[in-house]
Amino acid sequence: MDAILAFGTLILLIVGGLWVQFAVGAAALLYLWLMRGTSAWNAIGLVSWGSADSFTLAAIPLFILMAEILLASGLSERLYNGVAPFMKRLPGGLLHTNIVGSAVFSAVAGGSAPTAAAMSTVALPSLAARGYDKRIVAGSLAAGGTLGILIPPSITMIIYATFTETSIAQLFAAGLVPGILLAACYSLLIAVRSVLDPKLAPRDTSASTVHDYLRAASDVVPFMLLMVIVLGSIYAGLATPTEAGAVGVFGAALIAAIYRRLNLSMFWQAVSRALVMSGNVLFIVFISLIFAYATALSGVGEKLVALVADLGLSRTEFLLVLMVAFAILGCFMEGLGMIAIIVPIIFPTLMAMDVDPVWFGVFVVILVELGQLTPPLGVILFVVASSSREVRVEDVVMGVLPFFGAILAFLLLIIIFPEIALWFPALAFGG
Repeated sequence: MDAILAFGTLILLIVGGLWVQFAVGAAALLYLWLMRGTSAWNAIGLVSWGSADSFTLAAIPLFILMAEILLASGLSERLYNGVAPFMKRLPGGLLHTNIVGSAVFSAVAGGSAPTAAAMSTVALPSLAARGYDKRIVAGSLAAGGTLGILIPPSITMIIYATFTETSIAQLFAAGLVPGILLAACYSLLIAVRSVLDPKLAPRDTSASTVHDYLRAASDVVPFMLLMVIVLGSIYAGLATPTEAGAVGVFGAALIAAIYRRLNLSMFWQAVSRALVMSGNVLFIVFISLIFAYATALSGVGEKLVALVADLGLSRTEFLLVLMVAFAILGCFMEGLGMIAIIVPIIFPTLMAMDVDPVWFGVFVVILVELGQLTPPLGVILFVVASSSREVRVEDVVMGVLPFFGAILAFLLLIIIFPEIALWFPALAFGG
């Protein structure tokens, strides 16, 4: 009954419009009080210190700052223009640039919102002027933006690792191949739709010279080098994710300086935005760890294990239930909140079912992608819509529906073939 009251309060507060951080905090305090009175609050100080005293979490502001430097310097436009010549002759034309550009930017951004904002600002006006259907443009940008939390480095994976004590390096390795394959699925979907309905994406038949390709490559290569240095240092065991984040910040600043975009005003803008975003993310983590402490104290995780056993749910059936739950929660809750609330509760059940925690990290991140695209409150929908006055949220929703289906199909694929996520970590780290 205590758990029902606490979770009911949480849902009511979120649906009522209260910020997730404060809703989770209020529900956590209520949960503790219902179980053991005010004496249960005595441990909050220790839990708070334990959540803040983390070298792992220090990676979050570093990766955010790296992305903000690239955004503030306007280098996302160079990346987009660098990818475009290689994509324009394909069925779907520059729509593939939205996907590939997002995938590359994801590898240095760490989050979906920065990725979607960076690509949308450049792509929406450009493709609208070329006669592309605005709905498929908006949908491809929203879908591509979600790759920001799957292709490493991923802030969402760092949060998951914090709650499950899973290796961040292995999670980063596990997300790489699924991220590339999901991007390929998006591009395949675009190509098929463009062949069936050529009006969606006018073909660009203009020829490009070798000089055009070389100039375009020069805009992409710095991002690829930054990605290789950051991720390569982690996979090779030369740096922890936090240390790699620091290297990434230096590399982003160096790229901005090479392109003569680095100045004090730009750097201050990037730092200011990174501080605000980091504070928001880390506050969610801080509050959610208190909620996780409350659920652990109540033993709700163990009760869920017993309930699943009594119901006779198989591993696949349980995962399908989670898919539905995350899709519904995505209607009114952002991704970090979903991970922070649900993962500590279901993790004992997953371990009882022998679900690999690294594989599940990839699975849950893709579920969060679903949530970010679920109307009416999917955050990426609003990020894309706010990038252009010509595009409404309704246009983004309609445009993203086919990609939503592609994500669901991909989730089923990695359930059937878990090696998609696990073979590269095994190759990189053994086991």
